[in-house]
Amino acid sequence: MSSLVAKAREALNAVYDPELDEPITDLGFVHSIEQAGDELTVHLRLPSSFCSPNFAYLMASDAKDVLAELAPRVTVVLDDHHDSDLINRGLAADAGYRGTFGDEADTSLDELRLTFRRKAHAAAMERALTPFAREGAELHGLVLGDLPDTQATRALLRRREALGFGTGPAEPVLVDERGRPYPREEIPLRLRFARSIRISIEGNAHFCRGLLRTRYDMKEQAS
Repeated sequence: MSSLVAKAREALNAVYDPELDEPITDLGFVHSIEQAGDELTVHLRLPSSFCSPNFAYLMASDAKDVLAELAPRVTVVLDDHHDSDLINRGLAADAGYRGTFGDEADTSLDELRLTFRRKAHAAAMERALTPFAREGAELHGLVLGDLPDTQATRALLRRREALGFGTGPAEPVLVDERGRPYPREEIPLRLRFARSIRISIEGNAHFCRGLLRTRYDMKEQAS
């Protein structure tokens, strides 16, 4: 593996599935990374040919963006998707989200990304607070400095940073999608909603891993 390919794979760790909130590298969506001179070519594959075109484009576009810092020429190809041709043409032409999908793009790419960042934040917040809730601790007034240095806390900080929320130790943990602290009386309802988002994300991630493995292992065994 060349040093550039290694750097490319590391850079792709920063590209997340917008719904599952996990890196596309961990999920197995990066099929291959190839270098030819000063050009990088990356092939992505998803668990199903009918995965949402919005999600597919967002991941492919983000992959191209992070790799553009490493090489002057970058090609990202989405394989085996029902909209592969459309998405690949748009990526090659740097047409953007609306330029790729035209009238079907009912929102901007930034708006789409913001929606999923907010969901990821809600899930990360609920996950980080689960140990406190199990112990019956008072959650209102809890600040980031009260959280232990765990993977869940670090994920929450990353999600807050992506949304432009404060990450200092005195910042309140319980905030809504705009970074505003929860009123005490709304905490139980808000946490139940956040828990439903977290469970959905975790369940979908497990399902997608299995579907991806089945889809491509069967092809490999048949060849």
